[in-house]
Amino acid sequence: MVEKFLEEQNEQFQKLLKKSTHAGWMAQTTGEKKWAEEAGKASSEFSLFYANEDRYNQVKSYLQDPELTMEQKRQLEILEYGMKENQLDKETIEEMSTMSSELNYLFNTYLPEVNGKKLSANDIRNILLNSTDSKEREEAWKASKEVGQVVSQKLLTLVKKRNEAARKLGYGNYYEMSFANQELDLEEVFSMFENLVDQSDTTYRRLKGELDNELTKKFGVSVEELRPWHYVDPFFQEAPANEQTNLDPYFKGQDLEKLTADTFDSMDMPIEGLYASSDLNPREGKNPTAFCMDMNREGDIRVLCNNVDNTYWMGTMLHEFGHAAYNKYVNRDLPYLLRSFAHILTTESIAMLFGKMTENREWLSKFLKLDDAKLDTLMPSLEKHEQLKMLISARWIITFVFFERKLYENPDQDLNALWWETVEKVQLLHPPEDRNNPDWAAKIHFTLAPVYYQNYLLGELTAAQLYQHIKNNVSEEFFSLKVGAFIRDEFLAPGATYHWNKKIEKVTGEPLNPEHFIKAYCDYQKVNN
Repeated sequence: MVEKFLEEQNEQFQKLLKKSTHAGWMAQTTGEKKWAEEAGKASSEFSLFYANEDRYNQVKSYLQDPELTMEQKRQLEILEYGMKENQLDKETIEEMSTMSSELNYLFNTYLPEVNGKKLSANDIRNILLNSTDSKEREEAWKASKEVGQVVSQKLLTLVKKRNEAARKLGYGNYYEMSFANQELDLEEVFSMFENLVDQSDTTYRRLKGELDNELTKKFGVSVEELRPWHYVDPFFQEAPANEQTNLDPYFKGQDLEKLTADTFDSMDMPIEGLYASSDLNPREGKNPTAFCMDMNREGDIRVLCNNVDNTYWMGTMLHEFGHAAYNKYVNRDLPYLLRSFAHILTTESIAMLFGKMTENREWLSKFLKLDDAKLDTLMPSLEKHEQLKMLISARWIITFVFFERKLYENPDQDLNALWWETVEKVQLLHPPEDRNNPDWAAKIHFTLAPVYYQNYLLGELTAAQLYQHIKNNVSEEFFSLKVGAFIRDEFLAPGATYHWNKKIEKVTGEPLNPEHFIKAYCDYQKVNN
């Protein structure tokens, strides 16, 4: 009886997923309002499938059966988590889906203007990467935040609506509900992140101090005068490259698609067959960022990028096709509900593992063909840069996560002030003077992927643990058939068969342990001897 029920749920889920991903892909790649509306409708249908009370009660009832197989139990658990947060009326579900789609449309189509010229995300990035004119940088940075003013009021309405829905279901707020239904312990994760801030503090302050000294010389300002626009990313998500660590010249004129394909080919995990249906080059109207979408869990996997021949987009290609490889190499014999990643954080871990390879000696030698003499010169600076990059990334993620929790706890507080207080405390950035704008709302994840960001850092922790395990127990040479087989067969193939932490334990021999990340990146002496 339970098997028949699960067959029906898998079949319905499959139909809804295909419809939803098609509309979502079209909305992201065309920028057309009709597709944004279709995506909203498809999202509503998905939520309504999960909202069916009879189905939810059946799932809970079946979960009491002690005779369930492991696969049956896991499918029912996945359904239960999806259904818990959707036990809402049709009107509420459709309203939230419509609001989310409208906001997404605004993000995809908004282009700020500076001096009469519209600037794309890549234009802003180029200015922050290359300009030495503080005024030009400030204008570009402020332009990158304009979309926050466009969306903030609608977004706050949606946040309150999400909270209202969560309270109807017995949760304190939407943030708490999302953690519970992602199989994450809220207090455990926050304790882990607070510990990471403490463990990295000395090293982060020293490395950021060195970076700030470089920037003062570059821009002719004092440390006290440094502002967010003096860094290369609008949210200070990454470490700027200096003369020793800027690899852009090595990627100029390179074929990013070929380098990505070669990387995965070396591990017998070919992905180039996915290029035909992907959308990899920039153009107006499409989503200006990057993502991977598994359209049907049957092999139609697509990546959206906005490639430019530089280090950033090389890393992005490796990251997104890390996601794609995960989707491609999940065992297709699994039931449809299990034919996906174990958890968002596990697919992020694989994406991050590959995405950071642009500064890895083995990758630079094998694929970019840099010789040993050149690498001997580059690597000390690159290793130090990698450490700074990882700590900046971790601090940025923690900033976002700490703020988002407080956003949902009280969306009526002074969020603009809270944002800059959090940025100053965690990232150690000087806030702009006399600014009272919703700069936080310019980050699309608050709208498009609520309560998702913690998974990026949990993914980094997992990636550090997995990489260390591979080096110690599988092979010193990472880009090899042996490592490819290990990742593909042990980490990817089981799909969502296991709880995420059980998966990590089965593959690496222990549950998630932040000490591997701390050991790799939080010791100042490690790259300063």
